[in-house]
Amino acid sequence: MKILQARFSRCPDVDDLHDLAAIEPQLVLVFGSVELISAPGLLDVLRRAFSRAELAGCSTAGEIAADGVFDDQLVLTALHFEDPGFVVRTTDLHSMNDSAGAGLRLAHQFTSPDLHNVIVFSPGVHVNGSALLDGFRLGLQPGVNLSGGLAGDGSAFRKTYTLSRHAVSSGQVVAIGFTSPRLQFKYASQHGWNPFGPARAVTRCKGNVLYELDGSPALDVYKSYLGAYAKDLPGSGLLFPFEILSSDHQSLGLIRTILGIDEAVGSLTLAGDIAEGSYLRLMHATTDSLVDGAQEAATATGVDVTSGSQHLALLVSCVGRKLVMGARVDEEVEAVTAVLGDDVLVAGFYSYGEISPGLQDSATADLHNQTMTITHVMERCGHSFL
Repeated sequence: MKILQARFSRCPDVDDLHDLAAIEPQLVLVFGSVELISAPGLLDVLRRAFSRAELAGCSTAGEIAADGVFDDQLVLTALHFEDPGFVVRTTDLHSMNDSAGAGLRLAHQFTSPDLHNVIVFSPGVHVNGSALLDGFRLGLQPGVNLSGGLAGDGSAFRKTYTLSRHAVSSGQVVAIGFTSPRLQFKYASQHGWNPFGPARAVTRCKGNVLYELDGSPALDVYKSYLGAYAKDLPGSGLLFPFEILSSDHQSLGLIRTILGIDEAVGSLTLAGDIAEGSYLRLMHATTDSLVDGAQEAATATGVDVTSGSQHLALLVSCVGRKLVMGARVDEEVEAVTAVLGDDVLVAGFYSYGEISPGLQDSATADLHNQTMTITHVMERCGHSFL
């Protein structure tokens, strides 16, 4: 596998992409700000520069590249596989209520019995990420791993875009399905948030709307912990997410961010579904603890850094983590590369939701918030991992 990356602060032209095109990529990953991803003419330039390559990507809340974390940039990562066994498929997301249907439609487009991994890029607003995954789980073959993330729009949460060779759209879900037996995928997700306060029972909820904790209005309970930060809701909710616990108070490795509040009914809207009977515990973090979480995620991949082969680490981290870390946000990416070695090339984005298998060694994908997720991809010529 050959990998080459370029970063731009403006919409490139075909000549700017000559070096990337020279490796004859079959797949180009595209991550950038809303303004650059949706720039008139960008898709046409990419189609002409990479006439034989598939394109896949999305808008971001920050771009992750080999040389750091950026805002208002366009990062292109070109990949040439010795065994290019993959397909890119898309479907339109008609409404939030169509989220499960969109996941199911996409899953049904992957018909090869050799399918083993799927990477998905979804709109980040006007979508139910949990329902989208439910659709994928229903339609994919057992044992197929799923990862990726929900597109971002800085910290605005207004309009997001995905990109494929077909279109740049605010209502398109893009998925890459891999069938090559030479590709090895490894996954990890860790958050680095620390708990405070007791576990609280979810006594009333519907989907991603939390109405009651321990029989009291969820918003009242939440505000009692936030103190002075409560006046800045819902924005300050990014700094104090919930961890989902099982009925016996064990961690499930899942974090839920607060996206909105309803003062009239005392509810919280979370960035993913929750279930009645589960427990929630409030979390907070420091930059150091989040960087430690990213390092733990990289270690958990179990990647053999002595292989000598070039490899890709797709990093999808949360906009909330970026807001907490501020100017030190590069440190979590540096922590990942320090573990994965000199031959790794990182690409990715800050998101409105991360998709990855959870803590358990399972093909089941979860929707994460406030989490560093890693999809590690390596190809060894002439060797099958399956």
